Amino acid sequence: MKSLNVNGVERRFSDEEMPATLAELLKQLDTEASVAVAEIDGRIVRPEDFARTELADGQMIELVRFVGGG
Repeated sequence: MKSLNVNGVERRFSDEEMPATLAELLKQLDTEASVAVAEIDGRIVRPEDFARTELADGQMIELVRFVGGG
């Protein structure tokens, strides 16, 4: 069993379910990459790098979504 800490919440994944990249994690969380800001282990990841940013067991990930409104 592998895990990622996403916004302070530990999420556990089987080896088959573990997202390989940040883009895959966003897809699993039903979050559009175009409205997300991500930080992994204290380092900001540019949106154009989401698909090639590999994830590893135990990483700390912070995600912020922009929401329109008034």
